[in-house]
Amino acid sequence: MKSIKGYIALFGVALLFSCAARKEQTKNVSTSDPEIEQLLSRMTVREKIGQMTQLNLDVVCVGEIYKLSEPHRIDSDKLRKAVVEYGVGSILNCGGHAYPRAQWLEIIGEIQRVAMNDSRLKIPVLYGIDAIHGANYVMGSTLFPQPLAQAATFNAELVEKGAQITAYETRAVGIPWNFSPVLDVARNPLWSRFFETYGEDPLVCAELGTAAIRGYQSKRKEAFVAGCMKHFLGYSGMRTGKDRTPALIPNITLREIYLPPFEKAVNTGALTVMINSGEINGVPVHASKEILTGLLRDELKFEGIAVTDWEDVMKLHLNHRVAENLKEATFLAMEAGIDMCMVPNDYQFSDLLLELVNEGRISEERLNTSVRRILKVKHVLGLLEKSLVPRMEDYPDFNSMASRNAALTMAQEAMTLLENRNNVLPIKKGSKVFLTGPAAHSMSMLNGAWTRTWQGVDTIWDDTSMLTIKKALEQKEVMVDYYKGVEVNAALDLEGALMRAKKSEVIVVCIGENPSTEKPGDIDDLSMSEAQLNYVERLTETGIPVVLVLVENRPLLVNKIADKVDAVVLAYQPGDYGGQALANVLLGEVSPSGKLPFTYPRYNHSLLTYDHKYTETLDQQFGNKAFRPQWEFGHGLTYAQLSYSNLTVEKAQGDALIVKVTISNPSGYTVNESVLLFIRDMYASVTPHTKKLRQFSKVKVGPRSQVNVSFTVPKEDLMFYNAQGVKVFEPGSFEVQIESLKKEIRVP
Repeated sequence: MKSIKGYIALFGVALLFSCAARKEQTKNVSTSDPEIEQLLSRMTVREKIGQMTQLNLDVVCVGEIYKLSEPHRIDSDKLRKAVVEYGVGSILNCGGHAYPRAQWLEIIGEIQRVAMNDSRLKIPVLYGIDAIHGANYVMGSTLFPQPLAQAATFNAELVEKGAQITAYETRAVGIPWNFSPVLDVARNPLWSRFFETYGEDPLVCAELGTAAIRGYQSKRKEAFVAGCMKHFLGYSGMRTGKDRTPALIPNITLREIYLPPFEKAVNTGALTVMINSGEINGVPVHASKEILTGLLRDELKFEGIAVTDWEDVMKLHLNHRVAENLKEATFLAMEAGIDMCMVPNDYQFSDLLLELVNEGRISEERLNTSVRRILKVKHVLGLLEKSLVPRMEDYPDFNSMASRNAALTMAQEAMTLLENRNNVLPIKKGSKVFLTGPAAHSMSMLNGAWTRTWQGVDTIWDDTSMLTIKKALEQKEVMVDYYKGVEVNAALDLEGALMRAKKSEVIVVCIGENPSTEKPGDIDDLSMSEAQLNYVERLTETGIPVVLVLVENRPLLVNKIADKVDAVVLAYQPGDYGGQALANVLLGEVSPSGKLPFTYPRYNHSLLTYDHKYTETLDQQFGNKAFRPQWEFGHGLTYAQLSYSNLTVEKAQGDALIVKVTISNPSGYTVNESVLLFIRDMYASVTPHTKKLRQFSKVKVGPRSQVNVSFTVPKEDLMFYNAQGVKVFEPGSFEVQIESLKKEIRVP
């Protein structure tokens, strides 16, 4: 029999990599149209459907689904049913918790051995996992800050580096597909997956999401995994803020806010996409041919794999109720344009799709279209080479010192100083510090969900070698008295805590929210818990300076205490090295440089984003002060007291704008400064935003020095979608803003 590698020297791989860099990256890939067609001609309908089927690992393990026998291991008979009988082409997930590398290699190795030795066509399985902030389902891996914290760095280089390390450590256990990055633009802070995004601005989401794609799909063969754009399209636009609930999104908003990150990622060469579990304007996206074929395939020209999310074909029947049974749901999803179904716990999709083909309702050529895409991705990932599963020694840089330092650097740059009254920070060496709060000695709160378990709350899986905030501060030149003081949702010994607090010179209180994501993370109120708010308020009454540290997966309201504390640091969920990073910032060893990638709200029902409309600024006295968030998008202080000056705006050839500004640093600190360039269209045929972020840049400003920063803004950046949904430029006046500096210019 001719080898599978011989059959699939796939054609058209360049279509998966539309930018020049991507073409260079894959220039040595052999392609041949006839060979893939020859393979397809040999495949039965059942085998083609098998390639389109993705099962949960639990289905092929010893034990029951969600109740596997420990330690988790493959059940040979179940595996043969999946891979040999049904020809299943993809498996995902872990059995509820992370595995050591050796266990992963044993599991993946057995799956691939059966696929390559016992299946008729010997096609390897495409294994996928959610490696959201590092290889989080691999014990001992390097864990980075969550994506929202990464966004606070405004540093695409750091994001790409983190993704490269994640890819390396994911591939080290034989897994070549990562269900990341989340490219959803987070417009509602109630949403439980807010922390998985790069914030509320489409440009930031596009630039950093693309950086992650480049990192996952890097030139290093041993560190190459398929990135997966999540979740196409409009998943984060739900009306209520509850996960997987309906969204009402006008076409202009869909294209202006939610589409740009996906469009850029497609153009960068993203290999796969996961579909939005929700509905837009009454149509579930898994059943929307307009979105999955018309927009994704015909307009964006995406040629990779479109995979469903967990049980989402089934939910067309059970939840969305647009199909009267699962067979009709399968038909709708196939007609819309899915390639692979994350079933994931049974064989109903395979059986029902086979019925639909036998009945003539779904053509075999429709199957061929999806199977071609799946096999192309398997080929690009190198799955058709002889060695499918690595050895431990093949990845000597797993969790290396360089990788750990990269995670620490990212966590440090993410730390966002929101308030620093009377220069309480940095804390002076030798100070007596009262450290308190539920997040002060918790690795699970530092890491958040998708950390060794789905929800990230199972502390038995914490890496005890990592430094909590408490452990990190205890290594510094300060005297630390730690007392938890309060639970996330319950008071403890308040009087005892106050007595200890009064003996200190500075109080550091670390509060936040227990980890959660997806449906389990739905909340009804954005307010920080009353127990924590009351605790902090009582601490401020001691007269001792209070530093408030927020460790949270979304912006919880703190207006009750924000003006009473002396300093506020937003740590987000900074990962395994977050405790060390925060300690370095609090002690002044590193100047904070993070900036808010979202608008931090002050009130529960005032959830405007920074790029709101003019009418949304009108207040009760008919002034323009209605937009009053706790802290604005892009806000973030440093210890260096940087100043901006000399803003100039000039027109260049082709009506591009050349924007220049000078940044001065009078301090002894080195600062990694995020420079944000906003532009507002003064008048337009569709109501303009008060301002829009058009470019940003990360620059290093050394001690007692100046840096000149220049942006080139093409005319295209001044375009918008008009009432007909067409992207246009309208001549007129534009205001350019960097920090508090503004210049108006007319562009013909």
